[in-house]
Amino acid sequence: MAGSTTAERGERKRESSGPPPVRAVRRRRLRLIIASAVVLLFLGSGAFWLLYGSDLVRVERVSVSGTDVLTPEQVREAADVPLGEQLVSVDTGAIEKRAAEALPRIDTVDVVRSWPDEIKLRVTERTPVLLVHKGGKFVEVDDDGVRFATVEKAPKGVPALEMDLSRSGSSAASLRRFGEDRLVREAVRVAGAVPESLAPETRSVKVRSYDAISLELTDGRTVDWGSSEKGAQKARALTALMKAEPDARHFDVSVPSAPASSGS
Repeated sequence: MAGSTTAERGERKRESSGPPPVRAVRRRRLRLIIASAVVLLFLGSGAFWLLYGSDLVRVERVSVSGTDVLTPEQVREAADVPLGEQLVSVDTGAIEKRAAEALPRIDTVDVVRSWPDEIKLRVTERTPVLLVHKGGKFVEVDDDGVRFATVEKAPKGVPALEMDLSRSGSSAASLRRFGEDRLVREAVRVAGAVPESLAPETRSVKVRSYDAISLELTDGRTVDWGSSEKGAQKARALTALMKAEPDARHFDVSVPSAPASSGS
């Protein structure tokens, strides 16, 4: 208006220099979102290409650790890791399965991707706790009762498992009720409960029935252990009894609250 006063023109100037309209703010935010999405799209495409299309992240090496009896080459051959495949696409579960099926001595194998180009196989082998003498060879049994390998020579310090199961009486009844595999596991539990100081001297673990498991020591002494139940109590009773009766030849801890010894 031509007749506007100086005060009115100043007021309009202050209004025009205030905050931008809401629509303008929204447009700028929208442009920022679109720009960010474009950047993320390019980054995502680059990452996808790197993982699935680039030669920089393909399997070039396979390393093996943790072996003792097995050799790294045996494990690599059994695992059959697909060299040249994109590292991200490797089926680690299938590798674990192949290795375990081909080599029963393997207890566990962890398959680890090591970027940019390596697969690591971390092996844990089964350890024998008992041996079954069979046809001039020895079948190794681990702490789960699994018979996992047959070897020509008996490993040192591993007791023999003797299954003395008759076809009549309590032995036959025990065999029918529990089955041989269960009785083997019970023998394994007994072997695991033997006092640590006595374990190297244990020559054999003999199973006549579920409740009649005994030990033979390297010096000819014998121990009636009974069942595998209350193993810790029986171990403590046997240790105390041997200290109290060092010249005894036979020990009975089948009832750990009332252990007994005989012979000299």
